[in-house]
Order: sequence, then C-alpha cells, then structure tokens
Amino acid sequence: MQLIWLRCDLRVNDNTALSAAAAAGPCVAVYLLSPGQWLEHDDAPCKVDFWLRNLAHLSQALGELNIPLLIRSADHWDQAPEVLLELCRQLKIDAVHFNEEYGIHESQRDTAVTDTLQGEGIAVHRYLDQLLFRPGSVLTKTGTYFQVFSQFRKVCYERLHHSLPGLVKAPRAQKPVKVASDEIPTRIEGFAPPTEHLRRMWPAGEVEARRRLDSFTDAQIDHYQAERDFPAKPGTSQLSAYLATGVISPRQCLHAALQSNQGEFESGKVGAVTWINELLWREFYKHILVGYPRVSRHRAFRPETEALAWRDAPDELAAWQEARTGLPIIDAAMRQLLETGWMHNRLRMIVAMFLTKNLLIDWREGERFFMRHLIDGDLAANNGGWQWSSSTGTDSAPYFRIFNPLSQSEKFDAQGVFIKAWLPELAGLNKKEVHNPDVGGLFGVADYPPPIVDLHASRARALAAFKNLPPRQSAGGEHGY
Repeated sequence: MQLIWLRCDLRVNDNTALSAAAAAGPCVAVYLLSPGQWLEHDDAPCKVDFWLRNLAHLSQALGELNIPLLIRSADHWDQAPEVLLELCRQLKIDAVHFNEEYGIHESQRDTAVTDTLQGEGIAVHRYLDQLLFRPGSVLTKTGTYFQVFSQFRKVCYERLHHSLPGLVKAPRAQKPVKVASDEIPTRIEGFAPPTEHLRRMWPAGEVEARRRLDSFTDAQIDHYQAERDFPAKPGTSQLSAYLATGVISPRQCLHAALQSNQGEFESGKVGAVTWINELLWREFYKHILVGYPRVSRHRAFRPETEALAWRDAPDELAAWQEARTGLPIIDAAMRQLLETGWMHNRLRMIVAMFLTKNLLIDWREGERFFMRHLIDGDLAANNGGWQWSSSTGTDSAPYFRIFNPLSQSEKFDAQGVFIKAWLPELAGLNKKEVHNPDVGGLFGVADYPPPIVDLHASRARALAAFKNLPPRQSAGGEHGY
C-alpha cells in the first residue's frame, strides 16, 4: 500500500507525488491538521478555511478515483513523524510519497519524517512539484544562489528553452481499497470562520482554479502588462490563493501562458511575457528561502540592515492596520485586505513602503500582519515583497526610492474609483480632492481622519536612518543566523 501525504498540493491534476504513488500500487491519501503550527506561522483564518474547503473538493475528486482521504492531527510539526509512522503501521504502508516544501520548518519536518519512516523500513519518495526548478539547480557561475532576480530569470529562460517541465497525468481510478475516507472538518479551533462574502470571492476547488486560469489566459493576459498596476481594473489573474494552496500548479500556469503566446517566453505578447516573469519571481523567492535560510527566521536578507533604528510607534502601527492613516490610497488598500483576504500587488508595495519608510516601523510588523490576513499568504513571496519594499532584501528597492502615496494614488487610481469603492465616506469628493482630503481642511469630510504623518518630513527621516547604516555586507554566509 502507498501513502500520499498531501500538504500545499490540494489537487488531482499535475500532482507529481499523487501520480507517482498511484502508479506504484494501491494508494491512500492523508492530510495533517496542525493548528498550533499554523498559529505560530501566522496563517490567516481565511487561508485555513480555504484549505478546508479545498480539502472537501479534493476528497470528492479522490473518491472518484477510489483513493480515500484520511485526516490526522499533529498540532505541531514535530509530532508529524510519530503520527505518520502510526498510520503507516496501521495500514501496512510500504512507501510514503510527498511533494517538497520550502522554508526552514518545512525542511526540518520533512527530514524528521523521512528519517523516522526509513528507520522503520518504510520507503520515502520526495518530488519536485511546487517549483519549476529544484532549489540548488539554478546557481551563479561560482555555485551560489542568485541574489538578483534579473540574473536568475536569465538562467531560468535558458533552462526552459532547453527543457520545459512537463505536466503530470492525473492518476486513473484504482480498485477500491478497504479504507473509508474521513470527514473533512469545516472549521478549526482558534481560527474564526471568514464572512460568506469572502468565501464567495474565493470559491474552492480545482475546477474553479482552472476556470480562472483559462479565463485569464484566453482574454485578460493580453492586457496584463498595461492594466496590472491599476487596482480598479480586473487586470490580474486572481490565482495567487490557488497557487499558494497548490490547487493549481506553476507548471499548469506556465503551459497556459505559453499556449496563449505561441510558445514564446521572451517575445510575442508583452502581457504573457510579463505574467511568466511573475511566475519566475515566485520561483526566485522560494529559492531564496533555501539558499538563505535566515529569511525564514525573521532576519533581514541584508545583514547590515539589522542595525536600522526602527521606531516603536504602536498608535501609528494600529492606524495603519485599521485603515485610518488619513491617506486614502493606504486606507482603501488596507480595507481591501481586511474584507477580502487579498490586496492588489501595486497596493502591497505602496502600503509596505508607507509603513517601513514614512512611519519607519519594522517591516516584520507588516509581514506578520499581512500573513495573518492574506488568503494567499506565502512565506517566500510575502517576505520577499516586504523586504524589497523596506530595502532590506534581495534585489531590493534602493533605500532612497520611497513611493509617495499621493502621487502613486494619482497615477494608478486617477479617477479615485478604487478609493471610493473602499472608502464610501469620500464618495462626494472630486477626482482631485479624493487623493488628499486634508488639503483645504478635509473638504467637509468629518468622518475621515487627517494624515497621521507628514510625507516630506517622514521621507527625510527615513533617508537619514538608512544613511547611518554600516557598509553593505555580503549576504553569502549563515554565520550568526
């Protein structure tokens, strides 16, 4: 009997470990509930709910293949070896199959499980599935992990031209086994269920993920490069939550994008090329997790930036978290996050720079808050984005590049459509006033606060803080981390 251990790969199609396990013999699937670990990792309640809803869909799909889905509990991942070993003994499992995950705790968990099971004579098979390239296979000429995205992307393109990762066929139905599927829980203690509105925004299941991918690559991808920065437009794929949970694979996304662009990576439709670029950014940040494990430990990628004199400003942090900064584009973006579990990517950069530069509050506060609210929360991408915005990370914005939220607002939401959608109290303002109601004394908007910070003075404060840093260090070693 084969056991497939499911994690962030909640799909039947193009699932490397599932297909391999089913090909090797009669197969049973298991998913571990680990609420204690999820809380420690700041996983959002809406994301945990999304996992459960997708598990319910997956259980049905696996049931049609006569593959039972079992649910077991391992509150923390250090319990996973014991829980899986007990299950293997019960079911007389010959081999366990799972897809690789990245991040320091995931790696430690998987190594411990592998050692325990192999020690009992149970074979363990691990597969590349969450990424296009195995970490450690895309390296500089000196054999180190890339720190600059453009150089990483160039090597990826060369590799893709040589050999495109293929899609894995879904397993065929097997003969029924004498194991019954477990009921999928609908909620987990410690994680409040999200609103029905949020659930409707993010329907679960592979069919929905595939529908979104097909809809995007059939039509919207041509306009992606031109429209992706405008939050009032439906310019993005809305696939991030499905990718983060593994309801769809990066290979499926890549193949669909290439199909829409006559097989081209670097030429042809600029929208498709730009979107493929975004898939490679996702790849890059996961490789960074493996090559530079300190980013999994809440440490800055650039060691010298650990010396930054971040401000302890709980009132300003709370105003940012609660969407009452007095800067409409910031507050509208934060309301979008709080109500939908998602934020437009351009807005993620704007609000992150505002927190880390204008308020000079530690990026880790923002990173944690995002993870606690994002349905697409992903350690690698979230950490990479926050460290880019705060100028502490790989390939990061130069410290003197500080977005002005007002000019960003005027450029990317010129008519104030996005702002008014999320801040209805500003609906009566014209397209000039809506970006900065404070000018001229709030224009009579009594229930909207004045800005909590002076943008020019706070910019100067941030520049001074960064100028005082010690010289840039190499990000190569792990000493002291």
